[in-house]
Amino acid sequence: MTHEMFDVVVIGGGPVGENAAARAARGGLSVALVEHERYGGECSYWACMPSKALLRPGNALAAARRVPGVPVGDRLEPGPIFKTRDSVAANWDDGGQEQWVRDTGMTPVRGFAKITGEREVTVGDRVLKAEHAVVVCSGSVPRTPDLPGLADARPWTSREATSAGAVPGRLAVLGGGVVGVEMAQAWARLGSRVELIIRGERPLPGFAGFAGDAVADGLRADGVTIHQRTEARSVSRSDGEVHVELADGRLVTADELLVATGRRPATGDLGLDTIGLTPGGPLEVDDSGLVKAVPGGWLYAAGDVTGRAPLTHQGKYAGRVVGDVIAARAAGTDVPERPWTRFAATADHHAVPQVVFTDPEVASVGLTGAREPAHREVEIDLAVAGSTLHADGYRGRVRIVVDTERDVLVGATFVGQDVAEMVHAATIAIVGEVPLARLWHAVPVFPSMNEVWLRLLEAYGL
Repeated sequence: MTHEMFDVVVIGGGPVGENAAARAARGGLSVALVEHERYGGECSYWACMPSKALLRPGNALAAARRVPGVPVGDRLEPGPIFKTRDSVAANWDDGGQEQWVRDTGMTPVRGFAKITGEREVTVGDRVLKAEHAVVVCSGSVPRTPDLPGLADARPWTSREATSAGAVPGRLAVLGGGVVGVEMAQAWARLGSRVELIIRGERPLPGFAGFAGDAVADGLRADGVTIHQRTEARSVSRSDGEVHVELADGRLVTADELLVATGRRPATGDLGLDTIGLTPGGPLEVDDSGLVKAVPGGWLYAAGDVTGRAPLTHQGKYAGRVVGDVIAARAAGTDVPERPWTRFAATADHHAVPQVVFTDPEVASVGLTGAREPAHREVEIDLAVAGSTLHADGYRGRVRIVVDTERDVLVGATFVGQDVAEMVHAATIAIVGEVPLARLWHAVPVFPSMNEVWLRLLEAYGL
């Protein structure tokens, strides 16, 4: 066995691990960045980036059709779309990302990491010792339901859904969360006949109800069949077809089945039992990223593996916090335990933005609805001069949630074409705790869709 000493060992070379490692290295620490698959992680090769490359052409075509006088085609051409998707995913080659790791002054280590003792990580025949900290950024893996016949049916996960090089004639999608609805619409617009199977009344159960209803309408407009208030009971594959038996007795037959029923922290094979933790569950951390259940203050975690805010941008934010905290503590600098400093991932509790890149888009930050007596919801149509110009027959809806005791925004949800770029204003208002009376003086440009802020404040009573 080869023993090597570093100041910090980071497990997981995705966006979260890269940010944590880079911030620690920027603080003058030596860092080993361990990755068993591809540097750049899930987001770069099988999630955020390739999925948006598949969604964007369909959204652009639909948007062009809503502007009178713009010549458009009748359908998408999958070949060029797949070529662009492959390019966005760097053709699944992480050579450039590994070179970035080296250029940043870190040491890339290829292989599966296991925590084998205090401040110790073993990768194959290499034992990496950490002077100051080990950081777990191993992300998450698909959560697969226990369905008879599912494994033998060779279903797609999100990886196959974002990397497939041919359009299936028929696609069944199990799960109405973000991955389920995005991929259902992407493949429907590429030419698949898609059937979406969901347990509830509407997709996107974690969002405001009107958001799920609007996305369901958008999916149906693209020919997607939605099976509501049901679930799969069994799955089988024969003669090249997948058969999904539903709880209500209906049978869905498709060429491929995408299982999009959520994800779980990737902690099962990290050796957590060697340090008294339970494998398979999330690593609970404080706002500095420290795993307090482990004595000695040496184990940190960030991103999906913590279960706090499983989104790439929030993971990168937490990774930056962790890297700064470790560098500061290594230098003997005081790290204050208070919110809204560079040493605390406070936003995880108050202002987590998220966008569902369907058509219509859903953009949300903070609370989706009132949770306390002091909260008041204001909800209006996104119907202003800017939306009228943006698309013929534009349909959109906006809700804000206001803490009436402090007179500040605590949540906002936007639904409609191209609302993704509008949510950051709400994020700033929530993080900055901007009083609504002051927000009134943030004058929106005319004619833009941001004029909806004026209408929201008027509806609130300003």
